[in-house]
Amino acid sequence: MPTNRITMRRIREALRLHLQADLSYNEVARALKISKSVAGKYVSLARAAGVDWELAQTLTDEELEARLYRPAMPRSSHQLAPNFAAVHQELKRAGVTLQLLWEEYARGNTLAYKYTSFCVKYRAWAMSLKRSMRQTHIAGEKLFVDYAGQTVPLIDAATGEITAAQIFVATLGASNYTYACATARQTTADWIGAQVRALEFFNGVPRLIVPDQARALIKSPDRYDPEPNRLYDEFAAHYNCALLAARPGHPRDKPKVENSVLVVERWILARLRNRRFFSLVELNRAIAELLVDLNLRPFKKLPGCRRSAFEQLDAPALRPLPATRFELCTWKSAKVNIDYHVEFDGHYYSVPHRLVRTTVELRVTASLVECFAANQRVACHALSHRRGGFTTVAEHMPASHRAHLEWTPQKLIDWGRRIGVSAAAVVTWQLEHRPHPEQGYRACLGLQRLAREYTPARLEAACTRALAIRSPTYRSVASILKNGLDRQPSLFTGPTSPLPAHENVRGPDYYH
Repeated sequence: MPTNRITMRRIREALRLHLQADLSYNEVARALKISKSVAGKYVSLARAAGVDWELAQTLTDEELEARLYRPAMPRSSHQLAPNFAAVHQELKRAGVTLQLLWEEYARGNTLAYKYTSFCVKYRAWAMSLKRSMRQTHIAGEKLFVDYAGQTVPLIDAATGEITAAQIFVATLGASNYTYACATARQTTADWIGAQVRALEFFNGVPRLIVPDQARALIKSPDRYDPEPNRLYDEFAAHYNCALLAARPGHPRDKPKVENSVLVVERWILARLRNRRFFSLVELNRAIAELLVDLNLRPFKKLPGCRRSAFEQLDAPALRPLPATRFELCTWKSAKVNIDYHVEFDGHYYSVPHRLVRTTVELRVTASLVECFAANQRVACHALSHRRGGFTTVAEHMPASHRAHLEWTPQKLIDWGRRIGVSAAAVVTWQLEHRPHPEQGYRACLGLQRLAREYTPARLEAACTRALAIRSPTYRSVASILKNGLDRQPSLFTGPTSPLPAHENVRGPDYYH
C-alpha cells in the first residue's frame, strides 16, 4: 500500500495522462519513468474502484488511497475459493488456459477473485505439489519411458542360475497413468518391445515419446540433436509419433517417469521382494496384478486416481493404434558376392545381379529377409535356417543364367525328338557320355543354335551323318553343316544302326 505523497502524485499523474490525455501505458511509463506494468496497475486499481480523472481531482491523498487500496470485504469461502485441484487437471486439456478457467469461475460469482489474484493463488497452490505433478502436460501429448534402477532376480529352474530381470516403466504426462513390465535385458529389442506393449496397454499413441539417451535407442547421443538408431526411427514411423530424447544427465526433463519409477519400486517391487520367480512370464503376471492397484490408488492432492484421470484426459486424446503391430527386426550391412547372393546367418539370398560387388542393407524379421539398396527394397525372401543353402529368385539372374536354370535332360531330349530321330539320338548321346548330365547342356544348346542357323531339316540330316560315322559330337555336327556334307548322299543305304549297348549307356527312358 502506498505510504508517501510522491507515490500518490504519481498515481494521479498516471490517471491524467492515460484517462485525460489518452496516452498509452508505454507513453505513460516513459513520461513518469516507471514500468509499463506499474502504469497499468495504477489505472486498473482506479477502474476497479470506480475512480476516473475528474473524481480523482476532488479527493484528498488519504481518500484516494482508501478508494484504491481498500481492504477486501469479508466473503464466503465457498463462493470465493476455486477448486485449484480441478483447475490444475483442466489445464491439461488441449486449448484450456487460466484465462478461460477464471472466466468460468467468475461468471455469475460476485465474490470471485480478480483474474490476477486467481492466477497468483493458483500458482502458489501448484508450488505445493511435487515437481512432477506441478508441470502441466497436455492430454495425449507425451509418454515418458525409462528403466528402474532396481531389478528382480530370476531363477533358472534347471540350473539354479540367477539373472536380473530389468523393470521397464512408462507414464503418460497428463494423467500419470503408469505401465510396467519386466524384460530380460535392456537391448534395443527389449526397449522397443516394451514400448510396443506399453502402447497396447494404453490402447493409443501419444504425439511424443520421451526416452533416455540410451545407446540401445540413440545412435548418436547429443545434448541438442540426438539421432535415434534406424530401428527406433522405424518404430516411431510405424506408430506415427515423434521421439524427444531427454538431455543426458537431466532427469528433470522427464520427472514424470522418474517419479513413477519410485512409485513402481515402492508399490510393486517392494511387495514382490520375498517372492521367487522362475520366468519372465510369471514375473510379468505378478507385476500386472499389482499395476491395477497402483493405478487405482487415489491422488493425495488431486481429484481421482491415475485410472480415472487417464479415462478423462489421455484416453480421448490418444491417437488410435495402427492396424498391425510393429515387428521387431535386425538391420545388417552385407556385401553382394560375384554370384549375386548375400549371406545372413550362413544362408545365401539372391539380389538383382546388377548389385554385384555393392553393399546392401538387410532387414531381418522372424520370418523375412528384406534387401535394400539406395533406400529401396530390391529383394524379399522367406527366412531360412539351412546353413550353406541358397534361396534364389530367377528374376535376379542374368539372362544366360536363367536359361541355364531352365535346362533339364528331359526337356532337351523332347526338343531333339521334335527335330527328328537322329537329333534325339545325338542329344541323348551328349547327356549320356558325361559324368553328369548338366555337362552336356552346353553342347545341346549348341545344337539348338545350329537348328536356328541351318534349319531343323538340315540339322536332322547332319545328325544322321554324325551317327553314321560314329561321331555324334557337337563339333562333328557343326563341321558337317559348315561343309555342306549333310546334303551329300547317305554313307549307308540301310537304316542307321543303333548305338552299341554298354553298361554306362542309360538310354532315353532314364530321363522319364
